[in-house]
Amino acid sequence: MPADIILHNAKIATISLPSFVEAIAIKGGKIEAAGTNDEILRLGGPTTKVIDGKGRTVIPGLNDSHLHPIRGGLNYNLELRWDGVPSLAEALRLLKEQAARTPPPQWVRVIGGWTEFQFAERRMPTLEEINAAAPETPVFVLHLYDRAWLNGAALRAVGYAKDTPDPPGGEIQRDKQGNPTGLLIARPNAMILYSTLAKGPKLSYEDQMNSTRQFMRELNRFGITSVIDAGGGFQNYPDDYGVINELHRRGELTVRFAYNLFTQKPKQELADFQRWTGMTKPGEGDDFYRVNGAGEMLVFSAADFEDFLEPRPEMAPVMEDELKAVIRHLVENRWPFRLHATYDETISRALKVYEEVNREIPFDGLHWFFDHCETISDRNIERIKALGGGIAVQDRMAFQGEYFVDRYGAKQAQRTPPIRRMLELGVPVGAGTDATRVSSYNPFVALYWLITGKTVGGTALYPEGNRLDRLEALRLYTVGSSWFSSEEGKKGSLVPGQLADLSVLSADYFSIPAEQIKQLESVLTVVGGRIVFGAGEFESLGPPPLPVSPDWSPVKTHGGYAPQGVMQMRRQQCGHVHAPGAKAHRWVLSESGLWSLDCDCFAF
Repeated sequence: MPADIILHNAKIATISLPSFVEAIAIKGGKIEAAGTNDEILRLGGPTTKVIDGKGRTVIPGLNDSHLHPIRGGLNYNLELRWDGVPSLAEALRLLKEQAARTPPPQWVRVIGGWTEFQFAERRMPTLEEINAAAPETPVFVLHLYDRAWLNGAALRAVGYAKDTPDPPGGEIQRDKQGNPTGLLIARPNAMILYSTLAKGPKLSYEDQMNSTRQFMRELNRFGITSVIDAGGGFQNYPDDYGVINELHRRGELTVRFAYNLFTQKPKQELADFQRWTGMTKPGEGDDFYRVNGAGEMLVFSAADFEDFLEPRPEMAPVMEDELKAVIRHLVENRWPFRLHATYDETISRALKVYEEVNREIPFDGLHWFFDHCETISDRNIERIKALGGGIAVQDRMAFQGEYFVDRYGAKQAQRTPPIRRMLELGVPVGAGTDATRVSSYNPFVALYWLITGKTVGGTALYPEGNRLDRLEALRLYTVGSSWFSSEEGKKGSLVPGQLADLSVLSADYFSIPAEQIKQLESVLTVVGGRIVFGAGEFESLGPPPLPVSPDWSPVKTHGGYAPQGVMQMRRQQCGHVHAPGAKAHRWVLSESGLWSLDCDCFAF
């Protein structure tokens, strides 16, 4: 029988041997064959869709091993994105424009994915600037795990006043008269930020469906075909999984989801996992939507948020007892698990618990892993290896490396985390972002960080010995991440028998200057042999964009990650038809790595 799709005349990175081929054939949602143009074209027939790759680079579909896409999808259409916006002036202009479009009682929300170091001004917004941009519409701006700004309208909406007490672990900043200023500070955890955000209006069920589909399309735009959902605060199972379940039932998922269950209530963690192990089991589902295991929150007493503006938090004395009860239950039921852990001190205490449980109930090949591990020691990497665990790393340092350097010094920052050492010791390593409330979901920012060792602001963190070459970094984002959902050999390589998930890139990842890696996108994304996204010369092959709902959504006007979102808004606002030879909307990359918009019709 002939192939369903043949992609030829391309530079196809297989992440296997041979490293590169010219063409691949797809049949039944899997790679049928890979080889030369002549070899693969012979597998076609009258019903085969033949796609000329036009010499472009093709990579396996990217797999983010730590993302929060289920929660992110429910809220994507609510959020104004500052991801990739090159200046604070532009960010505030976007905020002002969106505030004018947003009807009451809705808020304007900027939720993570940005840092002041990406801005030309190299600073945060002020409360005065936010209030000037939006004097009437509630605004909530979240920055990493450390703070949030609320304008006056948002303070009124959430009811924070002079007599409102500070919640445990958080501070409501006040003026000399004791009135809240609008700045919320996480000290030492982010609960004040997340609980305040949760007070805002939600989208309707139908708009949440649209929002999740829009977010998947945005991920497809960056070549993401698989994600491992790490749960999240205020993401309750099974209540908040109705939308993703329905989209799966309808066959409308364009990204593969393996999801972990995240406990929500301190001191009730074991009860949660006891209930969930009776409801479902790891692997339940299919290749598009399946249960992966437990975490990243296993017990609240073990959560060490990486707010590098604050001293390292000391975990409570009850951590070991609470964690051991949960780990014992998970291992007894053969549930894979993951644990958020930033600091080596927390990892040491958790590993002691794991080793005790392993002596009583052997892990015996169970897939378990730590997330983050920015300051992990060589000794603890060795202990993880001995227990058969893995480490999922994310580009959080790309967004807050400057804070780490200020607190701990440049020398300590050189191995945050020590990825090269993890690989040398043979520990499974997967790459990701921890989007959407810390880093951006753009995987090419994470790949840039792995390769250059630089933050998005250009600060060099890592020496050559702790940086990866481009193929190594890509391997962590494909084959590497497959281990973390127990799907080794099923996805991650473009070889016969594996799932036909791939991305055709806008430029050659392997040869462009390193600074341009951050600007890569997919021009053709295929998931299971189905084209889910097309742009540029491949636009006609992909499905058309979905209408955005509600009508006032920031996504409708601004799109998602900039510069595309900003460029789309510029075109809509100026309405200029460029004369032949005139400067059209185009982005210019400076030597410092900052992008600016160069256009005859709009000063920037």
